[in-house]
This record gives sequence, C-alpha cells and structure tokens, in this order.
Amino acid sequence: MKRIDIRGMVESVVREVVNSIKVEKEQEENGKVLFVFCDSSAHESFEDQFIELRNARIGYDMLFLDGETSSWLGLNQIESNGCGKVIAADDNAPSPIELPKAYDGIIIPEIDLDNAARVATGLKGTIKVEIIFSALLLQKFILIGDDVTGIKRADRRCLKTTALPVPYQKLFKDYLRQLSELGVEFAALKDLSEIVVRKLCVKEAANVDNGHLEERSEQSQGNMLTFNKKLLTPGWIQSQSNIVNDTIYLSKGVIISPLARDLIKERKLTLKVID
Repeated sequence: MKRIDIRGMVESVVREVVNSIKVEKEQEENGKVLFVFCDSSAHESFEDQFIELRNARIGYDMLFLDGETSSWLGLNQIESNGCGKVIAADDNAPSPIELPKAYDGIIIPEIDLDNAARVATGLKGTIKVEIIFSALLLQKFILIGDDVTGIKRADRRCLKTTALPVPYQKLFKDYLRQLSELGVEFAALKDLSEIVVRKLCVKEAANVDNGHLEERSEQSQGNMLTFNKKLLTPGWIQSQSNIVNDTIYLSKGVIISPLARDLIKERKLTLKVID
C-alpha cells in the first residue's frame, strides 16, 4: 500500500493559520471592544464607525440580542436566566458575565428602562445587565448611547410609539444618572467610535515619531492647511490636495490613527502644533 506524505500539506495549513493569527493580532494591536446590539439589524447604521475602528487597528465583536435572556456571538448562543440558572446554551459559549474579560470596553448603543433599572438597583437576569455588572467589576469602560428613548426596539415596533410617558421619562433619566455614578459613560451614538479610539489610542500629536511633530505657536494661519477635528485619519490626508510645503498644522490634543501615522511617514509629511 502506497504511503502518502502529508507533512507538506500540514505544514502549509499550519503556516496559514499562524499567519492569519498574526494578521488578526496586528489588526487589533490597539485593543478590542464588544458591541451589544438589540437585534441583528441594529448594527447597520454603524458601518462608518466600524471603518474608523479598523483604521485605528481596534478590533470589535458584535453580540446580537435575541430577546431578554438570549443572544448570538458569532455561532455561539448565549443565554441568561438569572442567578443560579443556566447561562450558557452550548459548551463553547461563554456566559454573559465572562464576556468582558476578553475586551477592553463594552459598547451598548441602546439601553431601555427595564435594563437601566436592573443595573441601578443591582438586579441581574438579562444579558445586558450581566455584561454591565461584570465590566464594572473588572473596571472596563462601558459606553452607552445617551440619545435613546428608553423603549426596546421590539416594543417600539409592537406598540408603534417612540417615546416614554413623562413619568417614565423622569424615572429613566434618574436611572441613567445612577448608572453614571456607578461608572458608566454616556455619549451620542454618532460619537461612540471616536471615543473608543480616543480611549485606546491615546497618542497626542506632540508625541508622534519621537519629535517628528514640532510644537509651534502661530499668530496667523494664512493659507496653512489646518486640521481642527479630534481624530486624524488617512482618508483625510489623502483627500487634501493643498498641502503646502508638505506640512499639516494640528490643534493640540489631536489623536493620530496608526494608519495615518504610517501614511505621514510614507509621504514624509511634517506635522506642527498650533495654539
């Protein structure tokens, strides 16, 4: 019987797997966050923010809730039925309370009155509450959208309403205040990725490339190309055709994404800070 040597094939497969792991680590060199979405369509409006995270080499996973006590993380179904009950639906799925261990921060675009009340009063029993509880204990940052109605997406579709009654609104705001006191941070939905980049890529312009960035005070900007936003991305640099003397002027405190920093080196651009 003829023997088949599969060592070459095994070696190539192992090399491919190792290289893919290296690429994944490089892509996530600045950290990783978990997005907790209400359902499988809630992430669609965040595509631009995902691009910003990838450009900043920040990894992210998405957890899609399938009701109050079950959700999907990739192919693993996660369940939570309260304290002392089953919280993992299959052998490979982590429990909700374990999830924050693998991430630098948790992003929850929407929180409703029920879950806010549970967190504020120390109750468990839902995916969101157990994740928030665990993240707070592990001192991981938690970002929640502050421009939300307090009504679940499913309830809005069922009841055809988008606002809580005034008494419930006051109660909801009170719970959000208590969450803030516990350490939860709130921000506008459109700013979530920017805040994540700011937290995980704390690189002020004055520290880039060991002095490649020169601090300089200018009284008159004239025709200088000045960047006044908070995060400098490669897309912005590529879109500029009026870079004079290969110099870009930045305001103090601007964060430069890793890809933008690579592009600056490639084009041999100079960055200068202005007051």
